[in-house]
Amino acid sequence: MIDPRVRVAFVHAGGLSPEQTAAVEWAESAGFDVTHVSVAAIVEGTQSLSTFDVIWWHADEKPSLAAEKDLGGVLRAYVRNGGSLVLSLAAMTTVDDLGIDPVGPDAVGPEPESQSTGPLVKAIYDDHPLFSPLADRRPLTRGPTDATLARYDSILPQRGEILASTVRADHDVPGLVTCVAWSLRNGNVLGVGDGLVFEADEGTTEQRDRFARAIFTNIGVASVPKRPESGDEVAAMRDHFDDDHHRPKFHLSTPANWLNDPNGLIQWEGQYHVFYQYNPGGPYHDTIHWGHAVSDDLLHWDDEPVALTPSPDGPDRDGCWSGCAIDDDGTATILYTGGRDRRQLPCLATTDDPDLRTWQKDPENPIIEDLPSHPDVLSTEHWEGEFRDHCVWQEAGTWYQLIGAGMEDGSGVALLYESEDLREWEYSGPILSGDQGTAQNTVWECPELLDLGPKQLLHVSNYEDVIYFLGEFDEDRFDPEYRNKLDHGDYYAPQSMETDDGRQLTWGWLPEARDVSAQWDAGWSGTLSLPRELSLASDGRLCQRPARELTERRGSNEHHDGTELDAGATIEPTTTGRALELSAQLSLFDADAIELRVLDDPDGSETTPIRYTSDNEVIVDRSQSSTDPRATSDSLQMTVTPYDEPLDLRVFVDGSLVEIFANERHCLTSRVYPTSTDATRVRVTAVGGEARVSELDIWERK
Repeated sequence: MIDPRVRVAFVHAGGLSPEQTAAVEWAESAGFDVTHVSVAAIVEGTQSLSTFDVIWWHADEKPSLAAEKDLGGVLRAYVRNGGSLVLSLAAMTTVDDLGIDPVGPDAVGPEPESQSTGPLVKAIYDDHPLFSPLADRRPLTRGPTDATLARYDSILPQRGEILASTVRADHDVPGLVTCVAWSLRNGNVLGVGDGLVFEADEGTTEQRDRFARAIFTNIGVASVPKRPESGDEVAAMRDHFDDDHHRPKFHLSTPANWLNDPNGLIQWEGQYHVFYQYNPGGPYHDTIHWGHAVSDDLLHWDDEPVALTPSPDGPDRDGCWSGCAIDDDGTATILYTGGRDRRQLPCLATTDDPDLRTWQKDPENPIIEDLPSHPDVLSTEHWEGEFRDHCVWQEAGTWYQLIGAGMEDGSGVALLYESEDLREWEYSGPILSGDQGTAQNTVWECPELLDLGPKQLLHVSNYEDVIYFLGEFDEDRFDPEYRNKLDHGDYYAPQSMETDDGRQLTWGWLPEARDVSAQWDAGWSGTLSLPRELSLASDGRLCQRPARELTERRGSNEHHDGTELDAGATIEPTTTGRALELSAQLSLFDADAIELRVLDDPDGSETTPIRYTSDNEVIVDRSQSSTDPRATSDSLQMTVTPYDEPLDLRVFVDGSLVEIFANERHCLTSRVYPTSTDATRVRVTAVGGEARVSELDIWERK
């Protein structure tokens, strides 16, 4: 008869530690066929590996491979020929020495005082055979231990796909990665740097046993997830979220994992390219790469391969942070902030790829090596100098660059540099500084200067809001005449592109308004605003309109006009949904307010009123928007300029997004998370008096 048991080669460098002995005893008691194999026997070739289904290296102390230079070649050959390798606890530190990944774990050491801990399984993989036997995606699989653990903390592996992070007894730790998979031709490597401890207390053994059995039973027969590389592989991640009613349908969103700032916006050879800050490790902010999406029409977006990845030996090892794209005499060029250790400095990359998929980093990076001598740039526990994010343009043959920073006196600042070739930069000084009325240690992130003709617009993001200034920029100073917020809600770090027809189109990051665990369970975090056209009105103030192309995705229309509403009277349209566009003209006669309710549940348990008040305020009331305690209930509001009524509103409802344009002047974007699948109604109600709805149009969005 054929022995059905999984044949496991248990690797060790000499005598077994108590932890290794406990691991072998567990494997044998679980029914696996275990053979002891020494590292020396593998290197010398006296032990054939071809008869084993799985090689398991379980080490509670960091192995030294200085004298075992050929070990990596033998193990890689075994895996490429269809074998499976499991590296648990400190053995995961060998991935660099073994030639599996050039970036090894950076958080290595024991945690004797830690709480009960286990793998925090990514939502996109919780039905994979490696994890499906677990009780949930937060199993506690070990108690306190003296064993050396191996996790990725401030960096990520360059080649491996992240499968799980860390859960403690009372909270999630998404940034502490414990479980990584690598695909090597026909075989698999699985690193489990924490969670498999066999000298454990009784409180965690059941889930640990399930986890370990799932690994050894399935590692040889189920392909481990491979890090997506092609555009099709990136796009395929979206399929996992088809049933998530909080996912946007017509806003540009991350295929999975994490998205923040839009970057490198450019129209190139007729196509619109949007890059964005992306973390492939999961739905949390860490070790930033550049995601990439492309469109022919601003309506339909295709996922592209990840465009920028941190270089293990480069100044961007810890992240490729925000930057911009420019046309340097026919060469597409990006400037971005590279982070390594506590330094963040400007870096440059170019491409001759017409699809902007592959980029070559400049060998001289960083192109600015030192912080400016004045003003004193703010130093924090995270960075030697809070100095990042780039806006670059050219005038009369000279390149200009704005970099955002904070100053030691607590205020934000936008710093100006000049260059003839994009590589040698001369510091000119601040063009504007000081953020009156804000907290200390303010940093002006993502500065951008746009020419709107008679006036220039400078906007900065100060951790809380996106502040814009209208005024005049003259050589090296910006003289502000007017100040306001670009958006009064969940909106941050916008960036613009100038289109071939001369428009300024701006996208902003719309961060989540639910807690860390809710984002992890969703499997994705962050989306971008609709593209907005920025221009000046006849009175010299800023106009913000949805890009004109967006009307082309309107579906069926429901129209109401000339409706007078007494106090408490309601318009109840028949059009419902979570992907809608609304246009309304509203007048307050003697009413205290008029409410346009969206994502409204018929039983009244969840609703999101957009309230226009007699105090010239537009308020998004989130107090009843969701029964999920992990979603915020804080309301958002903005004051609208008291033009003659009616108030013109354009509202886009998309999954968990409510994006509002008022009088084409003001914007307020909100994230809401109704749990009910019936929270799809629209209603308009007068409050405390008579109001008028001059026009109301509702379109289903295609």
